[in-house]
Amino acid sequence: MLVIDSSIVTYSPAYTIVPTYECFNRCTYCNFRTDPGQSPWLTLAAAEDIYKRLQNEQVCEILILSGEVSPRSPKRAAWFQRIYDLCELALGMGFLPHTNAGLLSFAEMQQLKNVNVSMGLMLEQLTPALLKTVHRHAPSKLPELRLQQLEWAGELQIPFTTGLLLGIGETSDDWWETLAAITQIHQRYRHIQEVILQPHSPGNQQTFDAPSFDPHQLPAVITKARQILPSDITIQIPPNLVKDEQWLLACIEAGARDLGGISPKDEVNPDYPHLQQKELREILQPAGWELVPRLPVYSQFDRWLSGELQGAVNRCRKFVNLLAIP
Repeated sequence: MLVIDSSIVTYSPAYTIVPTYECFNRCTYCNFRTDPGQSPWLTLAAAEDIYKRLQNEQVCEILILSGEVSPRSPKRAAWFQRIYDLCELALGMGFLPHTNAGLLSFAEMQQLKNVNVSMGLMLEQLTPALLKTVHRHAPSKLPELRLQQLEWAGELQIPFTTGLLLGIGETSDDWWETLAAITQIHQRYRHIQEVILQPHSPGNQQTFDAPSFDPHQLPAVITKARQILPSDITIQIPPNLVKDEQWLLACIEAGARDLGGISPKDEVNPDYPHLQQKELREILQPAGWELVPRLPVYSQFDRWLSGELQGAVNRCRKFVNLLAIP
């Protein structure tokens, strides 16, 4: 069981790399995607330049966050190879890759396990009702397909992050059902590191006409989630989407103990700048919380990693331990 000091809140010193913004899904709340063919793919040369610059920054995690190319597209193989190559390059330059690129096949996940210390996929919500609304034009948002990916991650022993998107037309009962499904899969494989509770936050690009999820609801949702989820799953909240400092502290009091990857830009919610480490410490410390950096893989999963990945993790763990020293 993961034992966490009750006064510690963690975050990952991270940078987000986007292979492409093009996506064959058209979720109406999305502020990330572009139409297929409208977004140039990130080249390996451009990525290498970014990685070189980051070697002088306090960054451990490279989050590979991509729009989805259809499994039936002739570009799918090239898209997957680009993601793999970006992970391999990051690893070779001293970083720890974590990929969230939407739905992947079992074979694709199996290959990416060689160059990722962890991976992720948001379940969002399992209710099929959303297939008639916000997910009407999103083929990869079928609940059974996303649950299957969580199952495959467990079978492949991939440390995994998933989560819920709150306020896109679901009910509170849908929240508890989705959390219960995560719990059931985790109890079989013990591979879920974190569950993100992400409040819907309107942006300039989306067509979904709905207000922000009420942040005043979040502490109660977190309290209930903490009761449903096993104790070895950490609850994560994005602090840039909880504007009020007191409500951010209330979320932490309720049981959220991780603030996710803190990078220069939130690619998924570009209208909401990330709070940086200094700002977060100024909020947390007066209330008795200690902000501590972590790696994108939790230490209890080290044994699942290849020798090469374990070596990279050991080097980066020494680095984050230095970052944690005031």
